[in-house]
Amino acid sequence: MSRVVPSAGVPAETRQVESFRYRVARFRVAVTSGPDRGLAVDSTGDEVTIGTADGSTLRLSDALVSRHHCSLTATRDGVRLRDLGSTNGTSVAGCRIESAVLAPGTTIAIGDTKVAVELLEDSIAEPVSRDNRFGDLLGTSLAMRRLFALLPKLTASDVSVLIEGETGTGKTLLARALHDGGPRAAAPFVVIDCGAIPPTLIESELFGHAKGAFTGADAARSGQFVAANGGTVFLDEIGELPLELQPKLLRVIEDRVVRAVGATTAQPVDIRIVAATNRDLRQEVNHNRFRADLWYRLATVKLTIPPLRVRSEDIPQLVAHFWDHLGGDGPPPPDLMSRLSRCPWPGNVRELRSAVERALLFDDLPGQWQALTDPDASKKADSAGELGTFRADKARATDAWERDYLAELVRRCSGNISLAARTAKMNRNHLRALLRRHGLRDSAE
Repeated sequence: MSRVVPSAGVPAETRQVESFRYRVARFRVAVTSGPDRGLAVDSTGDEVTIGTADGSTLRLSDALVSRHHCSLTATRDGVRLRDLGSTNGTSVAGCRIESAVLAPGTTIAIGDTKVAVELLEDSIAEPVSRDNRFGDLLGTSLAMRRLFALLPKLTASDVSVLIEGETGTGKTLLARALHDGGPRAAAPFVVIDCGAIPPTLIESELFGHAKGAFTGADAARSGQFVAANGGTVFLDEIGELPLELQPKLLRVIEDRVVRAVGATTAQPVDIRIVAATNRDLRQEVNHNRFRADLWYRLATVKLTIPPLRVRSEDIPQLVAHFWDHLGGDGPPPPDLMSRLSRCPWPGNVRELRSAVERALLFDDLPGQWQALTDPDASKKADSAGELGTFRADKARATDAWERDYLAELVRRCSGNISLAARTAKMNRNHLRALLRRHGLRDSAE
């Protein structure tokens, strides 16, 4: 489906970014029955989206098709179909599916429409960077170097960017790299975690408030958008922004003015907007939890950081970086590197960094590396009658208990973090931090 080839005729000034190109297979999506029979599109990049929304690659008029119904993506294994949380589902051969790699010639059923997917003989060339880092982002994998090839133009632009990726993949580092590499680098970079601010305070936090706007507002206060004037606002976890505040954010993005809570006049701001989410916001739009117009404005350019489990070739570079950054002597020991490279890392790069930090803390003994990186190591040690050091075994047992407790807590509270925090009698933000550390954030959305 794809391969990397040297590019020819590339100017010297762009050779660092475009010295190699990635060949992406092209495919055709054609409506074979339904209200839009005869309509067809050929892919011009990795993804084709199907739905009734204006921005869909294949826009249908079928009333049983969702706004963002499904997507088709060219991969090395074939064309991958993914349902985007549609109301009526996506079917292949009579089976409703969420995700599948399609055989050539497969017909998809959505609503009253059937769509055939056929591979084309030609392919699309996309640039691949020779660099294995951009800012503080690291990666030797093809996926990361394809991402790095896109970033130089984006850093020089003021276009809004939406960054997608699982918890712990490095979305904040990417946002920071976009800011630091551009003309706003000397101005503020303001991070707003939309999931960590209490709903009752988020409007004041973002937009500020006038004196007397509400009980306790004894003085006027500028919000984070005004604080970022001249720089970049990074809206982390944008999918958690309350629906009632989304029109106000949309006005800020469109008009670049901010009206504080209780104020009678608006204040102009000069800012760039970068947002991030661990959700697919198209699904949120389908379920009326996120405004379609706000999604379009945020996703002028959409970047995706892949999870670590699909780019394991990046692990040695990341381990070496963390080992050196955290004060390790010399290169990481080969045994540790081997064990870390075989782990799935559900918490992604953040979890990997923590594992390297623990390996340095616990005296670097091979048996302890196994305990830190092998989820079944404690069972193996028990059956063999072996013990690690007190600190290593205690840390492992504590981590395992803490993760199990948190997983059961959010399960019993049906993913409601506020209720979970009250049940456990702990601070809501502290609970969120623990969930992130244990890679449990997605289960608590």
